Amino acid sequence: MRSIFVAAIVVTLMMSTASAAIAGTVYVRAGRLVDVEHGRVLADQRIRVDDERIVAVEPWSQPPEGAKIVDWSQKTVLPGLIDMHTHLADWGQTDNVAEPLLHSAQEVALVGAENARKTLRAGFTTVHDVGCFRAFTDVALRDAINAGRVVGPRMNVVGAYITVPGGGGEVTGFAPDVSVPADMRVGVYSDANDARLKTRYLFQHGVDSIKMIATGAVLAEGTEPGQLEMTADEIRAVTQQAAIHKSYATAHAHGAEGIRTAILNGVRSIEHASLIDDEGIKLAKARGTWLVMDVYNGDYIDEIGRKEGWPEGHLRKNLETTEAQRQGFAKAVKAGVKIAYGTDAGVYPHGLNARQFAYMVRFGMTPMQAIQSATSVAADLLGWQKDVGAVAPGRYADMIAVDGDPIANIAVLEKPPLVMKGGVIVD
Repeated sequence: MRSIFVAAIVVTLMMSTASAAIAGTVYVRAGRLVDVEHGRVLADQRIRVDDERIVAVEPWSQPPEGAKIVDWSQKTVLPGLIDMHTHLADWGQTDNVAEPLLHSAQEVALVGAENARKTLRAGFTTVHDVGCFRAFTDVALRDAINAGRVVGPRMNVVGAYITVPGGGGEVTGFAPDVSVPADMRVGVYSDANDARLKTRYLFQHGVDSIKMIATGAVLAEGTEPGQLEMTADEIRAVTQQAAIHKSYATAHAHGAEGIRTAILNGVRSIEHASLIDDEGIKLAKARGTWLVMDVYNGDYIDEIGRKEGWPEGHLRKNLETTEAQRQGFAKAVKAGVKIAYGTDAGVYPHGLNARQFAYMVRFGMTPMQAIQSATSVAADLLGWQKDVGAVAPGRYADMIAVDGDPIANIAVLEKPPLVMKGGVIVD
């Protein structure tokens, strides 16, 4: 049965890659265009695309005779969305803590390709993929997408988790005599110098950025979200090494102490930030540190986790962090902290990424702010603002088109949109 499943994925990918051709010159007619850079909606716009990039955005006028036109005149057009916290190149969350050990690297790679296609078709044309248990599976997936062999979003990848032994970035919860494959422990370190060396090793093998696990995790046995797992010296060793490679590190940090320690030692963003306190919010604002808070995810974990019998420890920790995270999110929004859109897709099924927009609005953002968090703000965090995050000259022609008005009803983004990546319509 599994071989049939894998074969089906391969056939789907082969059929889908036909859309990866160069676009030539295309004119897009946008009935309404969300201008995220200026926080406004423009009516009846003409977007000229040459090959992969946008060259002009202006009020609609008829293009030259014979020009190729994409008629989205009855749609609202937005930049391609960005999810800053995904796990494409991994198996999904289940009730089995040893699930990652049940699948080969080859199988995970194929499932990752399927996840990438689902994510792109949901309107997310760029992701920050922040970790996989099989090291460098995400690097291979990114490279296959960039080469046009697989359909998926643009990916910024981390290769593996930088984590302490037995920490929130390890596969845990099984019998002590079980051996974990070496490719699942590539980022496990022993001290600050080893953390630096492991960080350098990841960059040598093609990662774009670094993800460290500064505190315990909700969905890992033997760890607690509020528990600090990395020391200040260890975090600083990682961020300094990332800077040497002209990149940055992000930190998984639920607990308040871990959040503060990570910010003070140079991380660019905090993932989850579930138990952030007023001091952490003030520090993030002062340091210009981004927060990436998955405020939808807690409801999915509680509902599906209880239905499927996920470990009681996971469900307990989720309850202890979900409401606190949402309160912290509301405070951070009010304080003007930079918040980028990130969902933890992979815990819940890929392709449902847009469900978080309504939660962000419910807990304090305006619809425009929520859209900006998944476009211009996220692009700034990635350092890719010259390429993605807005429908503007010079950027890649990554766009989505939806029915209705997301400024009036943000939930319209949950319906699968029409998607263009690099000037080509995604099938």
